[in-house]
Order: sequence, then C-alpha cells, then structure tokens
Amino acid sequence: MDRDAIHTPPVIAPALSAETATDLRPGGRTGASASTLWHAARPSERLGYATGAVLALSGLAHLLVFAVDGGPWYGPVSWRKPVTFGLSFGLTLIAVTWVTSYLRAGARTRAVLLVVFAADCVVEVAGITVQAWRHVPSHLNTGTPFDTVIAMTLAVGGGVLVVVLSAFAAAAFRHRPDGPLGMPLALRSGFAILIVALLSGAVMIARGVVLSRTGHQQAAYHSTTPLKPLHGVSLHAVLVLPALAWLLSRTSWSDATKQRIVHAAVGTYAAAVLGAGVWAALTW
Repeated sequence: MDRDAIHTPPVIAPALSAETATDLRPGGRTGASASTLWHAARPSERLGYATGAVLALSGLAHLLVFAVDGGPWYGPVSWRKPVTFGLSFGLTLIAVTWVTSYLRAGARTRAVLLVVFAADCVVEVAGITVQAWRHVPSHLNTGTPFDTVIAMTLAVGGGVLVVVLSAFAAAAFRHRPDGPLGMPLALRSGFAILIVALLSGAVMIARGVVLSRTGHQQAAYHSTTPLKPLHGVSLHAVLVLPALAWLLSRTSWSDATKQRIVHAAVGTYAAAVLGAGVWAALTW
C-alpha cells in the first residue's frame, strides 16, 4: 500500500474539493446522477465499470446462445460456464470498483490494483468463453497443448485474483472505511466473506488438479460440485451488503433501525455461507 497516502480519504477527481467529492460518491450526502458520477470517476474506475458491464453483457449474450443451441446446462462442457462466469465476473468487477472507493487507501495503489483486476477478469472470462465455443472443458483440461495453456492461464489468473482482492480486504480492515452509516461493517463483512469464496475456489482447483494428474479426469471435473454453492454464495457478499447499506442511507429511517438491518443482513448472509459450507463438508 502507499503509506504516504494511506490516511488520505479517497478522492473522486483531482479537481473536486473534498466536500464536493463526498457529495458525489454513491454514499454522499446529496447523491448524484449516474452521468455525474461517471464523469467524476477516475480513469481506472471508468475502466472497471465499463469492463464489468461488457463482461456481464457477454454472460447474457451466451444465455441467448444457450437458448438457441441447447445442450446440457450442467457439466464441464456447457453454455452455463460463459453465462455464469461472465455475469459473476462482471458484477464482481463493478462491485469491487465501487466499494473500494470507500477504502482509506492510496489512490495510485488502488488504481493499479483495479486495472490489474479488470484485466484478470477479462482473461478469465475470455478463456472460459473460448473453450465453450470449442466445446471442450476450460478448467483442468490438459488434453492438448492449447488446452493446457488455457487451463494454466486460468489457474494463474485465479492466483492474481486472490492477491488483488486480499490486498483490498487488508485495506478494509487496516483502516475503518468511509461511507454512510453501516457501510464500514457491510464492506468489511463483504470482503471477509469474499475471502471464503477465494479459498473455496482455490480448494476446487487444487483438488481437481490432483485428480487430473493422477489419471482421474472425469472425477476431477465432478470434484468441484460440493463447493460450488459455497463459492457462489460467498462471492457476491461484497456487492449485496454494501448495496444494502447504501440503499438504507437513502431512507429517512432512524440510525438505530438502519444499524439493526445491516447487522441482521450480515448475520443472515454469514448463516447462508455457513450452511453452504456444511453442505459442502457433508457431500465432499
């Protein structure tokens, strides 16, 4: 992290005063139109929002491809993968770009991390999409040299995701985030649960690689099934919980009511993640 800037509140645009920037941010006092927020955003934030939107649209487009082409929805070779990965990576990129604006982190460091994260999201979705159109598995597939390159690229990309998102999570816990009432708790909880998603994803890849290299290719493809609910549920807490805190900030409810709702939401989400973890353990 940029230690010289670590105590400086995030600024949306260099030309804006601190007070004006606070007003323009999603949790600001007066709020702002989407157009104003877009023009006030830094280049790295625009890149994150635009790239996330393209990835999400790619997922929706492949949902139409599935409707036309058909085929299985589940399994290592299906249109489900470009659909779910496009939507998940797109929404996650948009969410991370937004929520990290509340972190007390160096602006330059955050910009670099966001650009790396956006590029990695594109690489992950592109690799999965290419393999879907080739009608071959994307992960754990070493059938040909090209398949091996794709599989290894996806694995390395997963490692980059872990590093970048862990850096953001560390920043969230190192200094209390900015934002409206309830946002610091929502943001920290969202990042903590996101780490669960990263760990479960790493476990899926690791187990699949072991089975694949020991000659159990089909078992490798199916070994990820028990952890998929845990991975999917925990992945989007970083969007759902901060979004709830922001929505509550737009209401006229009392601070006590808002706090209770945020605490209840965090507890409910944590219970859902725990339930998915128990199910994974029982079906492993």
